[in-house]
Amino acid sequence: MPQEVARALLSPLPLRTVLFVAFDQEEAGLLVRSPDGRTAPETLAEVRERTLELTSAQAKLWKRDLRPALADARIVVGDVEDCNRKELDELEQRFDRDIFPILTPLAVGPGQPFPYISPLSLSLGIFVRDGDTGEERFARVKVPELLPRFLAIGERGLFLPLERVIRHFLPRLFPGMEIVECCTFRVTRDADFEVSDEADDLLEAVQDELRRRRFGDVVRVEVSGSISSRMLERLERGLHAGREQIYLIQGLLDLAELQELVRLDRPDLKDEAWYPVVHPRFAAPADAEELFAEIKRNDILVHHPFDSFASSFEAFLLAASRDPAVVALKTALYRTSEDSPVVPALVEAAEHGKQSVSLIELKARFDESRNIGWSRSLEQAGVHVVYGFPNLKIHAKATLIVRREGDGLRRYVHLGTGNYNILTARTYEDYGLFTADPEIAADVADLFNHLTGFGRPQTFRKLLVAPWGLRQGLLEQIRAVRRAAADGEEARIRIKVNNLTDEELIEELYRAAQEGAKIDIVARSICTLRPGVPGLSETIRVRSILGRFLEHSRFFIFDAGAKRTFLLGSADLMPRNLDHRIELLAPVEDGRAQQDLVRAFDVLLADNASAWEMSSEGRWMRLRPKKGDRGRQAQQVFMRSARARARRRAASGSR
Repeated sequence: MPQEVARALLSPLPLRTVLFVAFDQEEAGLLVRSPDGRTAPETLAEVRERTLELTSAQAKLWKRDLRPALADARIVVGDVEDCNRKELDELEQRFDRDIFPILTPLAVGPGQPFPYISPLSLSLGIFVRDGDTGEERFARVKVPELLPRFLAIGERGLFLPLERVIRHFLPRLFPGMEIVECCTFRVTRDADFEVSDEADDLLEAVQDELRRRRFGDVVRVEVSGSISSRMLERLERGLHAGREQIYLIQGLLDLAELQELVRLDRPDLKDEAWYPVVHPRFAAPADAEELFAEIKRNDILVHHPFDSFASSFEAFLLAASRDPAVVALKTALYRTSEDSPVVPALVEAAEHGKQSVSLIELKARFDESRNIGWSRSLEQAGVHVVYGFPNLKIHAKATLIVRREGDGLRRYVHLGTGNYNILTARTYEDYGLFTADPEIAADVADLFNHLTGFGRPQTFRKLLVAPWGLRQGLLEQIRAVRRAAADGEEARIRIKVNNLTDEELIEELYRAAQEGAKIDIVARSICTLRPGVPGLSETIRVRSILGRFLEHSRFFIFDAGAKRTFLLGSADLMPRNLDHRIELLAPVEDGRAQQDLVRAFDVLLADNASAWEMSSEGRWMRLRPKKGDRGRQAQQVFMRSARARARRRAASGSR
């Protein structure tokens, strides 16, 4: 995550892309995990130093580049002092009508303890003095979270940060008092929690931990602007925070709220709207019978958001819930959205008397409350809801459909690299595989039975499933490539993941490289492997793509002599994924699907406009077109290809 944010902050990307990638990150995530899992004081000191570097770079980018660029486009993010008389009159009316009635000043004094500060909320810390008695108190005013962060004033595109507006009108909240000092601050609390392996009721245990999370220990206090040592000491004392947990920020806090500006109706400042196209294999089926027949004919690989999520996975799910021949529908939910098709489909299936089962991961970070709500709604509708295990997160993305055909039953499966979330399906790059392969389907059925029942998982036929065999399966694939390289045969590895930090796999990749295997890695975020080190990793390249869509898919291509293996699934190459989660990788065996993955990787490697490459020192370097060469962005290539495919289909249909 830090590398990704830094690349976004320091790159001259289009405004919309920089705002999305650089600021739409939950800062708490920087403190959730480190690449090797260490928690020693020296690691925390490194995290602090790196975080200060990133926040400083972010503040400079906002002040020097983004804010002036917005002003040039008539979006002026200013201060109350920038208002003219007419704008001040409007601001005063707006404050009295929309803001003042919501505010609650909380003073600290006899019988008034230091108030609880909720995580990631903006607050004003104020010293207030009574001019008559000289008594001085600390007070806190919370910036309302339900109001827009940036208040539009006047007709010239002026936007005022809400905390600056409240600060200007503080005398209204403390009549007759002198405002001695005011600062803006924000608290990050420990958001991690653990559920006991022996928890009898997982739902109740997670609910208890969520209540405790709200009052987690303070791990960081961000303070904007100049602040006196007296104010700093007051915050430290009231929040029980040490000096090493204080982060002084120049400028605005919580720049993620700049998303409000991205949502303005200014198409001239945004990327051209992208509308996913219908995959050709999903364009023809007129009903459920034809849809399942199409999948049975051979596997279908879809690439989101270039291929439509609605016309592929949603259509698959809705067809299953309504098709009289379908007798069972099972799915695993890690994260979903309010308008997700999964929940209504499960409910409809249950109402039609089908076996309807949902595995809900209650421990999906920051989606725990949402998933608890889904689980209750599904149970009330008659869906069988299972929560998995206290010590293993279910991160696999799998849906199983059982359909009666002739005198028997046939299984259909969807396996994905991304969540069943219609919102992220529009902005995350992911793959989905539809198959009726009997062995893959039997493996998925066995996995569901293990997760809902009681027993030891048996050997899977084709799937690699963590934590039982996925790590070993990947190691065997790398070793096969290594042996091929040693024998002078074709030896190549292509890996696309979000994160690569597992030491055992990295060591095996180094060994394969030392034998001459060519290894290309596309890693979106954290990569602790070092490419291009003489004698160690000279044949390894690592790059990252930073485009308008978040690169989220995971797939692997292993060439070992004449044998080529394709794998696709949910797992990143991290110890937590390989050893402490339910993850799966499925083989991609359809020839057309394999060609699509090879082509996709070639497109990623040809990107010279939105790609970054890692040096042997572990530093990311921006790739740029060579003189006379045209810029190539991978995601633009995928969009053009999808549009061309749609045009060809439309042309053939018109004939």
